[in-house]
Amino acid sequence: MSKNLVIVESPSKGKTIEKYLGKDFKVLSSVGHIRSIAKKTKDGTPPIDVNNGFKTTYEIDSEKKKIITELKKAVKAASTVWLATDEDREGEAIAWHLCEVLGLDPAKTNRIVFHEITKQAIEEAVAHPRTVDMKLVEAQQARQILDRIVGFELSPVVWQKVPGGKSAGRVQSPAVRLLVEREREIEAFQTSAQFKVSALFSHDNQEIKADLNTRFDSEQQATAFLESLQDATFTVSSITTSPSTRNPTAPFTTSTLQQEANSKLGFSSKATMAAAQKLYQEGRITYMRTDSVTLSSQAIAAAAEYIKRLYGIDYSTVRKFKTKSAGAQEAHEAIRPTDITREQVSGNEYDQKLYDLIRRRTLASQMSPAKLEKTTVTIVISTSTQVFEAKGEVVVFDGFLRVYGGKDDTLLPAMKSGDILHRYSVDARQVFARPPARYTEGALVKKLEELGIGRPSTYATIINTIQTRGYVVRGESEGTPRDVITLSLHDTGVDREVIQENTGSDKGKLVPTPAGELISDFLSDYFKQIVDYGFTANVEEHFDEIAADKLDRNQMLKEFYTPFHALIEQSGSIDRSTVGNSREVGTDPKTGRLITARFGRFGPMLQLGTSEDVDKPQFAPMPRGAKIETVTLEQAMEAFKLPRLVGQTDDGQDIKANIGRFGPYIQVGKLFVSIKDHDPHDITLAEARELYAAKLKAEAEKTIADFGTLKVLNGRFGPYVTDGKKNAKVPKDTDPKTITEADAKKLLADAPAKGKARARRTPRRKNA
Repeated sequence: MSKNLVIVESPSKGKTIEKYLGKDFKVLSSVGHIRSIAKKTKDGTPPIDVNNGFKTTYEIDSEKKKIITELKKAVKAASTVWLATDEDREGEAIAWHLCEVLGLDPAKTNRIVFHEITKQAIEEAVAHPRTVDMKLVEAQQARQILDRIVGFELSPVVWQKVPGGKSAGRVQSPAVRLLVEREREIEAFQTSAQFKVSALFSHDNQEIKADLNTRFDSEQQATAFLESLQDATFTVSSITTSPSTRNPTAPFTTSTLQQEANSKLGFSSKATMAAAQKLYQEGRITYMRTDSVTLSSQAIAAAAEYIKRLYGIDYSTVRKFKTKSAGAQEAHEAIRPTDITREQVSGNEYDQKLYDLIRRRTLASQMSPAKLEKTTVTIVISTSTQVFEAKGEVVVFDGFLRVYGGKDDTLLPAMKSGDILHRYSVDARQVFARPPARYTEGALVKKLEELGIGRPSTYATIINTIQTRGYVVRGESEGTPRDVITLSLHDTGVDREVIQENTGSDKGKLVPTPAGELISDFLSDYFKQIVDYGFTANVEEHFDEIAADKLDRNQMLKEFYTPFHALIEQSGSIDRSTVGNSREVGTDPKTGRLITARFGRFGPMLQLGTSEDVDKPQFAPMPRGAKIETVTLEQAMEAFKLPRLVGQTDDGQDIKANIGRFGPYIQVGKLFVSIKDHDPHDITLAEARELYAAKLKAEAEKTIADFGTLKVLNGRFGPYVTDGKKNAKVPKDTDPKTITEADAKKLLADAPAKGKARARRTPRRKNA
């Protein structure tokens, strides 16, 4: 074993670092966190003793015991140990946990940090080691203890009092509330319509698009205006040209990277952070968890040299951006490439696309402003006081737009005041006022950051958690059709046409589920501080104050816990039957039994009859698009017609159509087939048979070998062996078609118990 032992978080990061440090250094990995707060203690005392200075009992994660054994052995053989975990709060905490478990003195053990994995940065860190920053550790402990307390005490209340409630978290709950509030703004929005008039003129055989500077409130007004243009003359009255400049934005922080990757590349926050982490570990970009927009002087100089060489001196403008966030806990440097001249990286297309986005944003930040020229042409109408306006924009000097955010010019033909334009077409189209937009992942990240809720490094986890819990879904609807009136002026008069456009699309947006609305309302009613934006932001500021040694950890925890626990103790008096809406829809005309819309274990549902009736109540899922507040008696009666017998398969088995937790489906025996693009009330036998046949084919292709209870299957992440309860991945160097029953049994026996498989990297900053 080498004299020097370096412990990092990630195995792939370790390989890159070992390459730079040389033969005297051995690099091993902890694979993320090695300890977490115990679920229970041996002596029965609480893992977090709130009455004894919030003393916390930790336990080694079961899948990390083998890693700890290897690290202990390596520590004994090394003369010097270097802790090189990540440079943020979580990394500092991991370094402290390593000291505790490996018997190292945190006040004497070398702690090194670097924001990029390059030879120069690693050597610089080794030359200037420090020790574990216990204030940073205390800030992380406060965050972890607080999240565990909230989850441990509040989640049982949610299970008991909220139908279908799964959990509540300190940061996830305000995020759900944001989405619920936006959804209700959309529902309450009163739409209105106006008529927008657009014209197409020609001059010297060139087109000019222009819009009227006025909109009309009624079809009659719009029609009368178009008719007034029948014999009108259109004259250029003025041409206004105004120069403008556009400056580049700052290099990426964690938050802005997630926002931009979502809007430009369609990446989720989770996918963005996974790709960024891989790029960092391979030494291609600087550390991906940062609140800073600053660049090092070396990075600025390298960018300037590259820009001058590639584009010319006019394109180079040195800028030093300043971080506005006073409490930036991870403020070291913005996310940038470690080598600005590198255009390609190894890996998949996600890695390359994200790297290219980071590189172009960094280059743009050090480039000259773009110079634009905006032109507005005013066109007067001989028969009206209103005017048309044509607008164009020309890029005089592209500057930073050369690499980031460039767009095509909107050119206008050469004209002068007094020119007569030929009318080619004039149309009036009905346009509707738009309700507030639903949040995309990027927009939600931006809002959370504005409110100071969570930290940029936690946003991916928050967004993933609220979807996993079933409180939020990613929308898939293209919207519903809406009639739109269009009016067109012709030589013989005005033609009227009604066309259709889709409205209310939620595709790719974050939409709260009924369960999300219910949990948000419950917390707002009984645990307001948990979903209060200001309160949640203040907690984040307190963590920063603990890290800066301006606030005592236990004082902060006590000030939070005392009022919070009082609310928990009062929660016993909450009447479960009052949580969630319940509404009498009407009476079944055949039986005279009451139909009620209410919230059940799996979401909104309909109930026919009551527990006091002679016959047991019947239940049906809520029809698609309906809510407890809006479902009609007619819709409810249709819902109780399910399950519906569609017909039989070719071999005589019944095909039943129904709606379940995950949407509409058909069932044949024990096989369930999703039919989300069909209505179970009217799906035809031919359609059902076709879907059933496709499912059978997919299941057959999924099965590689069938040994009865043991099977070798093709899964999302490759071939695996299963007995229905436990899974084992087939090794990459093994052809799954050659696996025997004995091989399958051995793979299952050697596989870790379910939920104990070692992850490539332990997830961090989970909210309870």
